Amino acid sequence: MAKIRFEEDDDLIDIRFDNVFKAVFTRDTPLSNAALSKLVSALIGRELRVTSINVNEPPIENLRDRQIRFDIRCKAENGELVNVEMSFNPDNFEPVRLEFYAGKLFTGQDIRGTDKAYGDLKEAYQITILAKKQFFPDEVFLHTFEYYDPVHKISLNGKSWIITLELSKLDKIVEKPAGEMSAQESWAVYFQYLTDTRKRQKINDILEREEGIAMASEVLINISKDEIEQAWLMSELKYELDTQSKLAYAKRKGKQEGIKEGEQQGKQEIIDLLKSGKSPEEIIRDHENGVSTGG
Repeated sequence: MAKIRFEEDDDLIDIRFDNVFKAVFTRDTPLSNAALSKLVSALIGRELRVTSINVNEPPIENLRDRQIRFDIRCKAENGELVNVEMSFNPDNFEPVRLEFYAGKLFTGQDIRGTDKAYGDLKEAYQITILAKKQFFPDEVFLHTFEYYDPVHKISLNGKSWIITLELSKLDKIVEKPAGEMSAQESWAVYFQYLTDTRKRQKINDILEREEGIAMASEVLINISKDEIEQAWLMSELKYELDTQSKLAYAKRKGKQEGIKEGEQQGKQEIIDLLKSGKSPEEIIRDHENGVSTGG
């Protein structure tokens, strides 16, 4: 594999976008598959080789193939199940959503038959990389959740896990020398700061040390060279930002109209009270004392 190095003026696509993330890790090439295996291995903490991607979620050969959020559902060589996804702008209900899909991933295994038992169930990992928002109140960027009795501090020792990577918690980690970063830290910093030209040297240092990240970058470079796909990506981002802006404008306008309507209603009430014979001083005093000014 050729040595990968980015220049400061390289215009790279943001790998945190859902469709770009899957374009890198689901192409039907040895390089893409190896990068996915390295990523999953780093996040679960042991070596795991991905051998297949769920046929219901076909690999992306073109960025235009995915315009909504899908997962990378894959199976390891030993039969373990992994669901990986990048969430650029997750919703507030993300934690419970992860619990739902982790359950579906684990219970989707078929153990029917006279020769099958619960012990035949394979480990299942729901892995989600959260690009924005902080969901958990600590400063830890990587969490691995499992069934656990918090009172007696006993694990169920089950076979399903939820792993989250919060990229918003890397301010201190990115300042560490690349040689002192763990594999999990290296991947997280790569995702978060790839397009930040101020951190380009740090990214290059990581590329020299992490083979899987270098593989992912080689795939990404080929995507970046396709101007048509890049133009499509920008149009999708523009659509997302335009939609977001319209919603925000509508909310603000509604709030302003509500305030204006309230002011007009208040003025009318004052006029009615003055007509009823109350003096301005009486109206102000009643308002300060919490006395109803209604008729």
